[in-house]
Amino acid sequence: MTDPLGVEDLLRELAPQVLGVLVRRHGAFDACEDAVQEALLAAALQWPEEGVPEKPRGWLLTVATRRLTDQWRSESARRDREAAVAAWDPAASSSGPEPGEDQPGDRDDTLTLLFLCCHPALSPPSQVALTLRAVGGLTTGQIARAFLVPETTMGQRISRAKQKIKSTGARFGMPPAGERAERLRAVLHVLYLIFNEGYTASSGPDLHRADLTAEAIRLTRALHALLDGDGEVAGLLALMLLTDARRAARTGPGGLLIPLTEQDRTRWDAAAIAEGTALITDALTWSPPGPYQLQAAIAAVHAEAARPQDTDWPQILSLYRLLTRVAPNPMVTLNEAVALAMVRGPRAGLDLLATLDGDERVSGHHRLDAVRAHLLEKAGDTGAAREAYRAAARATTSLPEKRYLESRAAGLNGTD
Repeated sequence: MTDPLGVEDLLRELAPQVLGVLVRRHGAFDACEDAVQEALLAAALQWPEEGVPEKPRGWLLTVATRRLTDQWRSESARRDREAAVAAWDPAASSSGPEPGEDQPGDRDDTLTLLFLCCHPALSPPSQVALTLRAVGGLTTGQIARAFLVPETTMGQRISRAKQKIKSTGARFGMPPAGERAERLRAVLHVLYLIFNEGYTASSGPDLHRADLTAEAIRLTRALHALLDGDGEVAGLLALMLLTDARRAARTGPGGLLIPLTEQDRTRWDAAAIAEGTALITDALTWSPPGPYQLQAAIAAVHAEAARPQDTDWPQILSLYRLLTRVAPNPMVTLNEAVALAMVRGPRAGLDLLATLDGDERVSGHHRLDAVRAHLLEKAGDTGAAREAYRAAARATTSLPEKRYLESRAAGLNGTD
């Protein structure tokens, strides 16, 4: 027997390679993606019992091609195929494989698939779902469970995304040079969304969804291997590693959330911190600092501190101010307010936080009330802090965050 976890890792690595070959050969992204999913399922069932074949990519390609043939046997399916191929790039739909293309490692279509799955015609949730399925090799059921939605709902989302790509006439190939930077930003944003949903789940009983953080890191590693000369790709990978390094220390008994300043730092993953720090230190020597690099640099400063009181808050504040100039948004301001409070006192942080009160992008978000509560508590205004904690607890859909915020509010009872 073969280790099922090893099989799963191999299948996720091969999924985009096999799909890329099929789409280049036949067009019809939606049909090819369905065929690859069926081949992956067959492999997941057979390989742990029978062993991994000598040429696993060729095995998957053969099975997926057979599934395509089965799909296209009926007359109506043949007509659909002809229409799809006619709309496809003729050069990409040759009747046979390119020389040597079935040999593992000869051609990696991961980047092309990422660009396709992050097509600007798709909404961010659809981009995330399609990326996890087509590039990540996850089944619809796995994606649905990760996002706590019914499998039918996720299946409909993925199906609509594939149909949307088909209707746009998008071709399987790299976008024009003038569009690549923008499309890469979309890809990085999708990977960032996947990681964040795994690191702090937006809803449900668990704070973490380790399967999503692991998949985001795996896909970002693959992207970094393809684009090792891009500073923002390196920055995003570093940010993920440095952030995920704290995961084991973020929860206590019963899953209660533990804030950064109270975590047992001996439980942080030293290897991940070393790798992430090396990545961002190197990237900043040759690449203009972008948003992900700056966030990674902030995470690295936190990681350098053996104790909370050793944290270099002035440096963190400077980095947040630079991040505000490079990529201003309300969440950056929230974090800058915390750093400002650590350097100049809680009232200074509250004054900066007040600039967000009329910002519709963050109004009603629990993070705004949570940060305000924290700063009010540090300022000694326990009554206002208690009410802000309660407001934040009502607004969040994450049960661990709700329990934490309610416990903070309860701890302030009778301290006015």
